[in-house]
Amino acid sequence: MPDKKNLIRSSAAQSITEAEQKELDNLLDLDRHKLSVIPKKKITKSERWMKYLGFPGGVLVFLLIYFMPAPAGLSISGQAVIASFALALIWWVTEPVATFVTSLFLMMLLVFLDGWDQKNVLGVFGLDVIWLNVMAFILSSILVKTNLAKRIALKLIVKFGKNAASILFAFIVLQLSLAPLIPATAARTVMTLPIMMVVAAIYGATSDHTSNFGRNLFLQNMLGINIFSSGFMTGSTANLIAIMFISTMSGEKVYYTDWLFASLPVILTTMIIAWYIGPKFLFPLKAEEQKPKIHGGIETLARQLERMGPLTFSELKAALIFGMVVFLWITDRFHLAWFGFEVDPVMAAMAGAALCFVPKIGIIQWNEADIPWHLMLFSTGAYAGGMALDSTGAGRWAIGQIFSMFNITREVNFWFVYVGVIAIMMYSHLVFTSKTMRTMILIPFIILLSKQLGYKATSLALPAAFCIDWVVGLPISAKPNVILFGTGQYSVLDNIKYGIIVCTIGVILFTLAGLTWFRFLGITP
Repeated sequence: MPDKKNLIRSSAAQSITEAEQKELDNLLDLDRHKLSVIPKKKITKSERWMKYLGFPGGVLVFLLIYFMPAPAGLSISGQAVIASFALALIWWVTEPVATFVTSLFLMMLLVFLDGWDQKNVLGVFGLDVIWLNVMAFILSSILVKTNLAKRIALKLIVKFGKNAASILFAFIVLQLSLAPLIPATAARTVMTLPIMMVVAAIYGATSDHTSNFGRNLFLQNMLGINIFSSGFMTGSTANLIAIMFISTMSGEKVYYTDWLFASLPVILTTMIIAWYIGPKFLFPLKAEEQKPKIHGGIETLARQLERMGPLTFSELKAALIFGMVVFLWITDRFHLAWFGFEVDPVMAAMAGAALCFVPKIGIIQWNEADIPWHLMLFSTGAYAGGMALDSTGAGRWAIGQIFSMFNITREVNFWFVYVGVIAIMMYSHLVFTSKTMRTMILIPFIILLSKQLGYKATSLALPAAFCIDWVVGLPISAKPNVILFGTGQYSVLDNIKYGIIVCTIGVILFTLAGLTWFRFLGITP
């Protein structure tokens, strides 16, 4: 008797025509989905109205803020920065012009209105965050060029991709497993972006044909890459800075397991909720979007994987170059002992990118590196605006105004203060484009507030520190957001809708945890 599984495969093979096989090959060819090409999207009626209203709306808000009487404590330059950033924020959301064009206008306004000097504004393009993004796209290009990303994605989807729910859940497990090993969020984005692109294509989502599956896939990964960092004390440098402030300003020690046991359950709960409500309510998937757009289903994809044969020499070189960079990222704390110097994440990525172009060793030519320069301009303007807010003191002034509204005294109920602190820490990333900046401004203030109210510093500062990495509200809020936004799979408005709802869920969960789990652990009174 013939093997039943082989009969099914034979039947599937016979049902695939030559034209359908060519269509499948084109679908899986990531060279067709260039990040450096700005996709033309079909806009809805509501999006068209947003474009019409966004341009004059941004100008009106700018004029109102810029010409209003200067509030006490806010400098003239700070007022100019806030007005310019408000205009840019409205234009980024409504997109009356391309996002990178808005960034160019923002940088010009910062200089022309003496909000921030030209040297600093132009110098943002030389920051390590911009260089890391450029190097990240070069490394990502070799995974695409050699088909290594395609091989990994096919294995992932053959095992978990029978439907949208299971493949989305597989990415949650993937991001969770990488988070404690690779603290650099940009690194995790680069590693998994090509895999996301293949999976999205298999489900019919491309930059020029967006779908709710693509929105759910890329936004969920943006969430996982960022907030899984909040599950581990070593998940980001900002986490460690917060712990340093708590230790030095209050003398209270926070252990790795203290952070892990308190924060990770909240993060996992949030990810499960997001995994459920994303495809169900935020970006609902139609029945036809929940299955791969491949004739013959998973069996066809399994056969495609078999056709790729064993690992090629080019794939092996790509894996070795990428593995070297990842190794340097993972082992950063040992570099001084091993080499006598530290290898910064940017320089590790640069070393890998340089090897990509070396004759005989390398894999790609310069014109094959898929670098979305329009995205670099977009992020440069965003970072310039955020840094100008900090440099002029406008950011601190705004945060001070928010805290002063609460009129906090010892008689105020602790939980009123707790919820206010969590909310401010959670949503402040919409203004501050640097986690380190937010940490250095807010955490010391919160520690002093805890002391003033007569509570342990950790009762407010530690839960606030858990919110540092929830930078999911805007494409400019973190490096992974900038990179994923460049795929064209979702809009700024999609990002805001998803990010604000998830952050609000986070505020609710952290409040419930404060009343129960954190109290059990001895963090909250």
